[in-house]
Amino acid sequence: THRHTHTRSPSVSAHWPFWVSPQHQTQHKQTPPRTQPIAMALRSLSGVVSRAVAGSRVSAAPASAGVRAAHSWTVRDYKGHKLDSLPSTEVSVEEDELKSMFEQMAVIRRMETQANTMYREKKIRGFLHLYSGQEAIAVGMRAALDENDSIITAYRCHGWAHVMGWSAKAILGELYGLTSGCSRGKGGSMHMYSPRFFGGNGIVGAQVPVGAGVAFAHQYKNDGGVCISLYGDGASNQGQVFEAYNIAKLWNIPCIFVCENNKFGMGTSDGRSSASTEYYTRGDYVPGIWVDAMDVLAVKEATAFAKDFAVKNGPIVMEMETYRYHGHSMSDPDDTYRTKADIKAVRDSLDSITRVRNRIVEAGWATEDELKAQEKQIRKQIAKDSEEALAAPEPDVNELVTDICFGEKALNVRGCDQWTMYSDK
Repeated sequence: THRHTHTRSPSVSAHWPFWVSPQHQTQHKQTPPRTQPIAMALRSLSGVVSRAVAGSRVSAAPASAGVRAAHSWTVRDYKGHKLDSLPSTEVSVEEDELKSMFEQMAVIRRMETQANTMYREKKIRGFLHLYSGQEAIAVGMRAALDENDSIITAYRCHGWAHVMGWSAKAILGELYGLTSGCSRGKGGSMHMYSPRFFGGNGIVGAQVPVGAGVAFAHQYKNDGGVCISLYGDGASNQGQVFEAYNIAKLWNIPCIFVCENNKFGMGTSDGRSSASTEYYTRGDYVPGIWVDAMDVLAVKEATAFAKDFAVKNGPIVMEMETYRYHGHSMSDPDDTYRTKADIKAVRDSLDSITRVRNRIVEAGWATEDELKAQEKQIRKQIAKDSEEALAAPEPDVNELVTDICFGEKALNVRGCDQWTMYSDK
């Protein structure tokens, strides 16, 4: 039996956007009417910005010879639903791990920026959903998982593909539709896979019950693994999501359902699409937890907590509250439902990479100049990766029929008419 411990964060009134402090209420009232949904949509990220940017350092363990020092920081309070306890808000991390997180997040951000540019140059066609702003989720969750755990997500999957083993070159090659891609150019933006990473899925919400099935496989094999099944706030009202909750709880399947709440389903704010925007409570009989997902350390700590819970007790719902810097996809004008000032305010006050950078400098593990130089080198490497990926050829037409059946070659597969046949060479 789980005790209901749903709490609300104090600080700034829920009616004000998180970057507006109480003393600026008069200024906020002058906001044009069309930005009011933004203020309501971002209400639960409210707080004093100066405290939210980097967190408060709690302690620094002294380093002995040959041993890396660890530092602890305070992260924002979690919110729980039907849980007896919550993760610690004091999170300890060692130098190498935090620097690795910074590098991964910087690579994902730059890779997505490169994809943005190449889409505008028409090197990428079709839909393109960028992960910029949400990097802390993929990097933080991956840091808390091991080789037994599985991941499945929706179509905003490039960051996940990277943390699950694919290089920026392989991901960009896939976006370009060339053989340098991780699916040899046949999958595109929404269909990338690797061992234990089940995609990239293009149908809204369809991956959620598949994730429950993957988690059932872990339970059946008794391997101690869990499956992270991710979806967005735009998919949160899908019936199949609630069906997956039900079967997972009925059988106590070790599935972690993760709502990446980036505040907008396409161009619709969460407050206009969902009667309840407390997504971590939407599992009803399934316990849940809310996480400040603009903080990679909070994400890692909460994921470790959720994994331990899922292995022992069954499913749990996580709401990762975050913000995307680009439109829903590159075809989204992105300026009809929010303003550039809204996006800039989040970048300036809560950006996840800035938080990590500040912590590294605060701990004395690197200087601002050293980290800027590292980011400059990452930009050069991503540009090189892009050039090399573009140099690859398109897949041969006969690759249309490769990988239809595992371990078998497809022969004489009919094309668009009865006279056209393809075979796997």
